[in-house]
Amino acid sequence: MQAFVKIKNGSYRNQEVRDEVFPLIKQFQLGSKGGYITVDGTGRFGKDKIRVTVASPTDYELVEASEAPVIAPQEDDEAVISRIAERFEILDDMTKAVLNGDIRAMIVAGPPGVGKSYGIESQLEKANLFDQISGQRVKSEMIKGTASALGMYKALYKYSDENSVIVFDDCDSILLDEVCLNLLKGALDSGKKRRISWLADSHSLRNEGIPDQFDFKGGVIFITNLKFDQMKSQKTRDHLDAIQSRCHYLDLTLDTMRDKILRIKQIARTGMLFEDYDFDQIQQDEIIDFMTENQNKLREVSLRMAIKIAQLRKSFPFKWSALASTTCMKSI
Repeated sequence: MQAFVKIKNGSYRNQEVRDEVFPLIKQFQLGSKGGYITVDGTGRFGKDKIRVTVASPTDYELVEASEAPVIAPQEDDEAVISRIAERFEILDDMTKAVLNGDIRAMIVAGPPGVGKSYGIESQLEKANLFDQISGQRVKSEMIKGTASALGMYKALYKYSDENSVIVFDDCDSILLDEVCLNLLKGALDSGKKRRISWLADSHSLRNEGIPDQFDFKGGVIFITNLKFDQMKSQKTRDHLDAIQSRCHYLDLTLDTMRDKILRIKQIARTGMLFEDYDFDQIQQDEIIDFMTENQNKLREVSLRMAIKIAQLRKSFPFKWSALASTTCMKSI
């Protein structure tokens, strides 16, 4: 008879596991990095055998089968590809709505290297090109990397007019800075007037002629690799809950290795992934098959990795797989 276990407090690959029931494979063991319990994670993580980190045997308990969650049948590949494509179509539609001023703010969450930024950046380029042709001031900008609180205040001021949009791409440090989070909450407030203030003395603001408060009327898109509900700090989670309540939150649901591989296949089908390499279908399939077979050995499974391997396939047609094995895989 299948045994089930309720994990009270644990984690799997930096994702919190709390009060969740799994089919038990093997009870508590000590490894080189601490204690763990082996369970069937198909329902939550898409893998049939995972090690969930727990501090001690008291962090879990055996439960009756009646408490186990009902696991839905696994989607077939075509269903997953269709779901992923639909999510990215929604992303395009929502981006247009923010640019049109119909939606104030959106958060886009998903793992790195799956094309979160590409569609948004394309929509911004189209909008900015229209502004440039018509002789108007460009109304949108994508900011990548680290941003300080003062830098965020300046950026919000610069794009504070109606129908202006600012995109923070991979600026996850903002989500860990209390001042930045408070500025964001002000910019995304649901009231008619969204007033943002900088009450600390700043020579920089005075020199640039930026007031210490202004009304923000623009839109904000935040692209992140983080899952808001999996942040460990309760204080940070409280802030993020406040941000999320003010935004449309789009999770691209690319949580498993299988999802990432199928996302790569989905983009390859559009002809966009390898369009610069003049590959026939057999050559494209070779790259996808290589990634599928070596997915657990690659340094990352992403569109960027597919392009790296495509570059090797183009430059070294007879030994590309050996070179990819050397340069794109983890050392064992």
